[in-house]
Amino acid sequence: MSRDYGSAQPLKRRHMPTLFDVSLRRYTNNRTIRIPDEFGPKQSLRGFDPDYNNIIDYIVRITHRIWETEAREVDYIAACYAPTSLIYDDYGLQTGSKKIIADTHHTTGAFPDIILDAEEVIWAGDDSVGFHTSHLTRIIGTNTGDSRYGPATGKKVSVMVIANCVALENDIFLEHVLYNTSAMLQQLGIDLWDEADRLATDPPPGWPRSAQIWDDLRRSAAPAQPLSATDPVDGFDPDAFARDLHDNIWNGDMSMVDASYVSDLPFEGTTERGFKGSAAYKEYVDSLRRAFPDLSLQVDEVYWMGNDDDGWLISTRWSAEATHDGDTDMYRAASGAACQIWGITQWRVKDGRVEQEWQLFNELDLMMQIARARRDTV
Repeated sequence: MSRDYGSAQPLKRRHMPTLFDVSLRRYTNNRTIRIPDEFGPKQSLRGFDPDYNNIIDYIVRITHRIWETEAREVDYIAACYAPTSLIYDDYGLQTGSKKIIADTHHTTGAFPDIILDAEEVIWAGDDSVGFHTSHLTRIIGTNTGDSRYGPATGKKVSVMVIANCVALENDIFLEHVLYNTSAMLQQLGIDLWDEADRLATDPPPGWPRSAQIWDDLRRSAAPAQPLSATDPVDGFDPDAFARDLHDNIWNGDMSMVDASYVSDLPFEGTTERGFKGSAAYKEYVDSLRRAFPDLSLQVDEVYWMGNDDDGWLISTRWSAEATHDGDTDMYRAASGAACQIWGITQWRVKDGRVEQEWQLFNELDLMMQIARARRDTV
């Protein structure tokens, strides 16, 4: 399979928007409307469909057009995903627009009333280097059709998705996407460990990912060196902030949490995790580190929009390797599994403190890795 990672160029500091003229909140009038009649200011979009005014308009309206309009133009995916697009998801690497079309038909069949409600889009780049977008969406629907997870349940779901895409000339050609699959399964009434055992035995396409695909997932679109090292700035630096804080939380002693998070932090994460406060945040991190004592996390890519006066929106894509050597309620008895974990975090930051965090990681996949290790040792 041909892989052209050179086309996904890492971003420079100059590619980060400093204003919110082109932003989801401006586009939706602070989320009072979903698709406005006025599509916002014109932005240079060389090679994109002229119907779109700017990158926010493009991301929000292609999603609506594919998933929700009365016509439901699923096949329009072929016009906005490259035939050789690379999509890293919960299960591994999916390749090409045809695969995305088939998966979308499957999902709309299982949830015919599905809605994908955009809650945030953090963007950077331009129509030369590529637009990088971190799209936080809420999937809402009723499971009235059969799916790969079993017969229709009639239950409603509401789950978070974060898709980090790179697009040029109307084509998304690289995507890192995390569906909160574990939360969806819980809402459908499906036992997560039963499903992890089943999928580890009869895996979906792309799973388990190879060492090469894992390496490619981590390095694609990532700069060779952090911008905070190659292009340092005075004052607040979103790149240094994101990297230092992630390192301190996941690899260090969490000493930065109290000073870098507001005390009543709202957090939403994988598998129905939702809480308020930095103390609860520390307990959440501790619970994962107890299960994976040697966890080693790296930040792969950071981009952002904003300024000191208005605040910042920061997207961080990260990955980690760890051994399941701890006994915990969530992950059960230690299995010794060597695990791959990757995630995407969105922050709203003001005055050097995180005011809100959304975070997804590949939890169902992680459980499948543990289930496979247990199966292999029987």
